[in-house]
Amino acid sequence: MHTIYANIKIGDKMLISIIRTVLLYAFIILAVRLMGKRQISDMQPSELVITLVISDIAAIPMQNTSQPLLSGIIPVLILVSLEIAASVFMMKSVKFRKLLCGSPIVVIRDGQILQKEMKRLRLTTEDLCVQLRQQNVFSIEEVQYCIVETNGNVSVLEKPQNRKPNAQDFGIKIRENKIETVVVSDGKILDNSLELCGKKTEDVFSILKEENTNISDVFLMTLDALGKYNIVRKEK
Repeated sequence: MHTIYANIKIGDKMLISIIRTVLLYAFIILAVRLMGKRQISDMQPSELVITLVISDIAAIPMQNTSQPLLSGIIPVLILVSLEIAASVFMMKSVKFRKLLCGSPIVVIRDGQILQKEMKRLRLTTEDLCVQLRQQNVFSIEEVQYCIVETNGNVSVLEKPQNRKPNAQDFGIKIRENKIETVVVSDGKILDNSLELCGKKTEDVFSILKEENTNISDVFLMTLDALGKYNIVRKEK
């Protein structure tokens, strides 16, 4: 009898732990969405710190069911509020943004490596070459300007003779095109994609009518603002 009671108690704790984890997971997703859509590599230092701290705080009530759920939710709310407030202040104050995020630093100017700035960033020549290769630049001699941005990524401007020519250099006029989006996926219309290409649901059904195709038979349909489309039908 005692064993059965113990097993029931353990089962209840497991169920509570699962429910708390699901709730905190959903809440953390919401919190990250509120802070904005960014990849880790694109985050500013303050955003990265907030993200790491939030993950640590949320882990405590997940692991310890004796901790109130609010002990994880309230600190996360405070941190998200601080990050949003900081973002607003950064938009209004250049000095505050510079204090919190720093400033871009030029490490190559007019083809010359600025060793003082590299030492200031503690950036080795090997690190610089790795960053350049990630920008498809395999020789420092090809670089006119290289700037280390506040998120740690580099922006590169190659020397004129190393830049790829564009249509304007050849005096060629390129026909205008518009963004193409997936408007139907597996028989379902994607409203967000329609907004991106400036079309409406009626436009989709009009095209499908011309093609004598039911929407339920469409596996994939793309459409752009100029009306260019492509339809992939489901396999029978």
